[in-house]
Amino acid sequence: MLLLAFDIVVLLCLAVQFAIAGYFLYLLYWLAVLPPAAGQVPLPTSDLPRVLIQIPVYNEPLVVERALAAAASLDWPPDRLTVQLLDDSTDITSDIAIHAVARLRRNGADVVHVRRADRSGFKAGALAAGMAVCDAPYVAVFDADFVPASDWLRRAMSAMLANPRAAFVQTRIEWGNGGYNWLTRAQRLMQDAHFAVEQDVRARRGVPFQFNGTGGVWRRTAVEEAGGWSHDTLSEDLDLVLRTHLKGWNGVFLMEPNVVGELPQKIDDFSAQQSRWSKGFVQVARKLLGPIWRSDWSTEAKLVTTAQLGQQLIFPVLVVGVAALGLSILGHGRLLDGFRFCVWLWLATMLAVLVGMTWGAYRRLGRGSVVDYAVAAASVPVLIVYLAISNAGAIVSASLGKKTEFNRTPKTGK
Repeated sequence: MLLLAFDIVVLLCLAVQFAIAGYFLYLLYWLAVLPPAAGQVPLPTSDLPRVLIQIPVYNEPLVVERALAAAASLDWPPDRLTVQLLDDSTDITSDIAIHAVARLRRNGADVVHVRRADRSGFKAGALAAGMAVCDAPYVAVFDADFVPASDWLRRAMSAMLANPRAAFVQTRIEWGNGGYNWLTRAQRLMQDAHFAVEQDVRARRGVPFQFNGTGGVWRRTAVEEAGGWSHDTLSEDLDLVLRTHLKGWNGVFLMEPNVVGELPQKIDDFSAQQSRWSKGFVQVARKLLGPIWRSDWSTEAKLVTTAQLGQQLIFPVLVVGVAALGLSILGHGRLLDGFRFCVWLWLATMLAVLVGMTWGAYRRLGRGSVVDYAVAAASVPVLIVYLAISNAGAIVSASLGKKTEFNRTPKTGK
């Protein structure tokens, strides 16, 4: 009986992984079938609305001044643009910020330094606190390491104003340190697939897609109707997206303009970031999958959103599946023929997903040569295995409802 249980666990783990692979194959199918995205609508030349720029920071001394300068340089009427530095720092970041804010204010920019008594609610709490003291109808969010071009706001707002039911506009993220080392090159490849395939396809199919926590604009009305920012998950951005969709709003994704940010350059920082994201997705799934399946969304939207939230299960499932397969081989004294076929099918499917998701994005964004691609792509499975080992326990604990603190990813300004 115990040996049969191991075999059943192997089959269940394979089934989950094939289901997740099916989600990515769905994306690749629609990427090939869908027509190109429509061109951007011109921005009105007059009567532009007030916009609030929010920059939440926590101990970011190397990037805070640059972030403020970039936000204050956005091309928008100065009397209709407010920049908030939401500063929860406990180090010298606040001292640097005080002088940077003073310089920008002397130059005529409306920049406000917002300090809270405590860090309650982490990033979501800071964003909510900032919105409470400014009533601008549109709110753009940038993490401390993100640097928008001067025309970014005009181009993002043109898409927002053209769609009265858009809760948010998300723009593609470019990576200033994407070529720094093998780790950032592998991450850039995965992120390019996320934006150029996953985000682009989901948006054009009209199903919910992710707000990435930065490089986007929110419509205040939609945020308030959905209940505002909530900090009961570590993925406050995805949580808010799904709650606005449940209220009948939608989102807009733009490949251009992009906004430049920074990838983790050390494996420990990368692991901590991925752990936070994985736990956040699981927490959002616990919170919202019930309301989603009870909603009037299309079956496609429900299935795709479930797959998006559930894809983090690949990590613990991979660990459990490999362990169970090893025990099955020991117990039977060999690899069963059925499992041998499934393993080869699994390898072929995962290779198809890896190349399908990354190669088109790599070429579309002009990243480099075929050799450079092959090297970066070969690093991705290594990272997946590493994350499966390092983050499986955290994902399981999040599935069981355990709460953890929001740990920021260190920034270097490179």
